[in-house]
Amino acid sequence: MKRSLNLILLISAFVFSCQPPTEKGLKDEFQDEFFIGVAVNGRQVNGSLPKADSLLNLHFSSLTSENGLKWSNIHPKEGEYAFEFGDNYVRKGEEMNAFIVGHTLVWHQQVPTWVFQDQEGSFLSKEELQDRMNEHIETVVGRYKGRIDGWDVVNEAFEDDGTWRKTHWYLILGEDYIAEAFKKANQEDPKAELYYNDYNVWKPEKCRAILKMAQNLREQGIRIDGIGMQGHYRLDFPSLDQIEAAILDIHQAGFQVMITELDVDVLPRPSDFDGADLNISIEDSEIWNPYTDSLPSAIQEKLKNRYISLFGLFSKHSDKISRVTFWGLHDGSSWLNNWPVRGRTNYPLLFDRELNLKVPFNND
Repeated sequence: MKRSLNLILLISAFVFSCQPPTEKGLKDEFQDEFFIGVAVNGRQVNGSLPKADSLLNLHFSSLTSENGLKWSNIHPKEGEYAFEFGDNYVRKGEEMNAFIVGHTLVWHQQVPTWVFQDQEGSFLSKEELQDRMNEHIETVVGRYKGRIDGWDVVNEAFEDDGTWRKTHWYLILGEDYIAEAFKKANQEDPKAELYYNDYNVWKPEKCRAILKMAQNLREQGIRIDGIGMQGHYRLDFPSLDQIEAAILDIHQAGFQVMITELDVDVLPRPSDFDGADLNISIEDSEIWNPYTDSLPSAIQEKLKNRYISLFGLFSKHSDKISRVTFWGLHDGSSWLNNWPVRGRTNYPLLFDRELNLKVPFNND
């Protein structure tokens, strides 16, 4: 049975009340609906940020690696791996009895140049690049076999209009690079769930292209379990109807739905940039960074209402959604402090820079 409106409003009590919870966390309130996840960084899993432990244990039933398992961090040089974060991360997830997600195996960002080029700077052949991708997946997935529960196998392979993103992966390996990545990940850990992850999946053209690709994989007998809809939203955009339509389309096509990177940007932007394209970067200015000291109460109210409405939608479709993951533990660690404008003070998450639940006003 779906939760009533009163229960949906509990998220307001957790996030914005003046009395922080002493027993129940968000994960407990939504335990019968979906995992409540959070993306974490090194300090949040290695014990050097003690307050993080209590927040993670109280509120979250799933962890996602924010940057530590991306290629540039875990495999910075040919033949050289750095497993410190990954080992700490998996250990922390196991201590929490959390659903652990690895992010991400194949992406066009945060990949060292050597992956695509030889020592002379020439691009690799198709066979050479395929071998490097396979070796990376074999090593990383193999190390955490049976411990990481799900992998974002491929990240952001499509443009918003549904065309293929012309990355080095695509230009050298062609469309089949996604199939090869999923086949290899499944080979290395047949029990781990395998996902495709992207932003702006609410855009119909992009959603159709993703589903066409995913259905094609299944027709080839290649396992793909779910589609991650990155939840990089703004205070009033996209609409709930747009998000809901994509949830329904993905579910109808036979795939799990995950809201994978949830945050709400409260700051103005110099243009209508939506999503998470890291190639966009604009210098800071006072125009785009208006709340350096604190967030005005009117914006706090909009932020609260946005989260309430989003979780109302997610709860409505809890039979289709397996996980909702916040992209960052607290405002100070959010990537939105530097995107699309560098050096800003943003307030997109549930916890403030002191790792406290936000207390902007009394709900009475």
